[in-house]
Amino acid sequence: MSETDFSPLLQSAWAVRDRAYAPYSKFHVGAALLGSDGVIYQGCNVENLSYGLTLCAERSAVVQAVAAGCRSFTALVVVADTREPISPCGACRQVLAEFGDFPILMATRVTSEETTLATLLPRAKTGILDNA
Repeated sequence: MSETDFSPLLQSAWAVRDRAYAPYSKFHVGAALLGSDGVIYQGCNVENLSYGLTLCAERSAVVQAVAAGCRSFTALVVVADTREPISPCGACRQVLAEFGDFPILMATRVTSEETTLATLLPRAKTGILDNA
């Protein structure tokens, strides 16, 4: 699909996955977001007893990037120890769409699947904000 070298992102996502805070679900997720500045921004899920306050790995990576001054991204990797690759949830898709379209690799330790943000969330910027 894309010509992105996901290898360093995969390594980074697996490393940060080990630092996830998931005492309730025991479901650890890691994300690595490649900024247009060439920096890899890591994120892991951080759960809360009040599940609605839980922060997903993908949004955690976006927050790290924005806090560092990066607002343009070229690739994302999301990893988890599951049978099939997991995809970003709807909230994460919408947050990621704020920053454009880029390739996404969803991976387990055995298999992976590549897609794009536009495929996962078509027409993300149309609707109420598109009232020209």
